[in-house]
Amino acid sequence: MGKRMGMILILLVILMGAGCMKEKKADIWENETVKKEIKGEEKVQFTFQPLPKAIADKVEGVSWKKDSPVKLEDLSYVKVLHWGFDGKIHEGELIVHKHLAQEVAEIFQILYGSKFPIEKIRLIDVYDANDDLSMADNNTSAFCFREVAGRKGVLSTHSYGMAIDINPVQNPYVRGEKVSPEAGRDYLDRTNVRKGMIIKDDACYKAFKDRGWTWGGEWKTVKDYQHFEKIIPLE
Repeated sequence: MGKRMGMILILLVILMGAGCMKEKKADIWENETVKKEIKGEEKVQFTFQPLPKAIADKVEGVSWKKDSPVKLEDLSYVKVLHWGFDGKIHEGELIVHKHLAQEVAEIFQILYGSKFPIEKIRLIDVYDANDDLSMADNNTSAFCFREVAGRKGVLSTHSYGMAIDINPVQNPYVRGEKVSPEAGRDYLDRTNVRKGMIIKDDACYKAFKDRGWTWGGEWKTVKDYQHFEKIIPLE
């Protein structure tokens, strides 16, 4: 009897040990999965590359035209992650000059890390390269072959892929009584800081300014709170 009880106890110990090992193995597997997802996110979501053919085909004749001051080969496609106004993580895409691409990817990685909210980041081609429609939809965008607002014949720095507009509704363009987009009138009081607004010395301001970008919110004759630009020599 004592011998039989001893055998039963040994079997119970073996079975319990196997269960613990199985549970431990499952825990290890779950941790590895999480690590893989994090690594994949960092690798895939803040990237820059020459315009893929599908993107080049999409923008040709829309935001990029034959008389654009830069070639398609001078532009880069940047993919980022960002925190939306809904508090969730979203994917975004931008086109910028190739010599600014890495810097832009780094800037948006900083904005992501600081959880600076950006409602959406889409190519302006989604709006048929219409800046007014893009701004009204509070879209953050970069490259677009177009003139400076109110200055016929003068190309915007967006035409070179050297400018980015962020959260246009919360950070409107203001020139006298003109406010673009119109919904931006609710954000003319820059002391009443709300979600998505860019304020001097905040995370967004510093991420750009620390890398030598100019902020339109510091211009004298007009205020373009959404606008950051960095002019670099063309090849």
